[in-house]
Amino acid sequence: MTYRFSIYKEQYRQNLRLALPVVLTQLGQILTQFADNLMVGRYGGNDPTPLAAVSFGGSVFFILFIASIGIALGMTPLVGERYVQGDRAQASKLLQNGILFYGVLGMAMSALQYAAIPLLYALNQPADVVDMAIPYYKMLVYSMPAVMLFFAFKQFLEGVGNTRAEMYATIIANAANIAFNWLFIYGRCGMPEMGAEGAGLGTLLARVIGMLIMIGYFCAGSRYRLYFRGFSWRGFSWRTIRELFHMGGPISLQMFLESSAFVGTGIMMGWFNKQALSANQIAMTIGNCAFMIVMSIGAATTIRVSHCYGARNIGELSLAAKASYHLVLAWNALAALLFISLRHIIPTLFTSNPEVITITSQLLVLAALYQLSDGVQNVSVGILRGIQDVKIIMPIAFVAYWLLNLPVGYLLGFTLGMGPSGLFLGFTFGLSAAAVLLILRIRHSVRRLHAAK
Repeated sequence: MTYRFSIYKEQYRQNLRLALPVVLTQLGQILTQFADNLMVGRYGGNDPTPLAAVSFGGSVFFILFIASIGIALGMTPLVGERYVQGDRAQASKLLQNGILFYGVLGMAMSALQYAAIPLLYALNQPADVVDMAIPYYKMLVYSMPAVMLFFAFKQFLEGVGNTRAEMYATIIANAANIAFNWLFIYGRCGMPEMGAEGAGLGTLLARVIGMLIMIGYFCAGSRYRLYFRGFSWRGFSWRTIRELFHMGGPISLQMFLESSAFVGTGIMMGWFNKQALSANQIAMTIGNCAFMIVMSIGAATTIRVSHCYGARNIGELSLAAKASYHLVLAWNALAALLFISLRHIIPTLFTSNPEVITITSQLLVLAALYQLSDGVQNVSVGILRGIQDVKIIMPIAFVAYWLLNLPVGYLLGFTLGMGPSGLFLGFTFGLSAAAVLLILRIRHSVRRLHAAK
């Protein structure tokens, strides 16, 4: 079908209306990560150890963190379908059980991550990097219960089409994070100079603030307080918790497998030296700045598609999905151009170490190569979440990231001697495979939905 802007104009407007608050939310989170790395990198000066410690500690923490977040994301399409169908009682039941389930999950993951601390020395990283990473890692571990409660309310509100609440909470919390970093990293205003550990403490406090703001926002609005009225002891249901888990479990596994490719690459970077580990952290931080737009469009896609799916409006669903592809491809093409043109300037913002600067500039070019594939696969996952076709996501992720991305990266980086650049090339293979396989699944699923009408 020939592309006509008039066909998609309204779809772009609706998708962007949902996506823009999420963009600002992601922007706040990325700016905080950017500030963390910038302030820790400047704190270390020519010494790459503090930045390498934050990179390593954050990477290990991220594995179970993102898996937990993936389980919480399962609430959005379930709430979205009930919301469109006017079933407020079942939506309230999902919220009640989600708060319990995700809160307990946050505490369990925190305990598991803390127990894994001795294993950090077994990952073949420089010993001084691990020593500095552990205090930072512990602060992140302590934040898990607050994170999961934040997401319980966030995903419910996204399900009813409200993406602004998370924006307000995240912007305030991240501003506080930057202030805490200034206090604790450098030891300002009489506070102890904590270095990398101070960045972790700032993140912990900011996440608690974000959780409290989100709960307060929910309680303050009469529109949302109504859902609390459906809470009761009889409302706690293993069946509802299983429904949340069955929807969120495959999403969690997909996000775990995808993130493990990035985390595994970060760990393998440490097998080269501290300079490669620091360069990887800078390149990933910049890559995440571009990915915030992709994630926002993906989140908006899940909301739009779940609402269309609940109303069984398959024609509108298809248009909304295609519009998201258009938006993400345009953005990622621009991001790739910026990565390449600014590759020699960006690293100097973080460090004065010449070797780190050189490696980072090479990695940014390779990061530009996988931008389009990364955008397509993320939006495709958002579509499948919206139509509640999530079981297929996990095996696709396993093939793309564990059978292609990591092995190809290791082959190029170590066996063929390409170094850090070879590890980054693995992303192009894995993300491209995921994009192709997910699109094939979506075409099959949409045809099935049309046939079922």
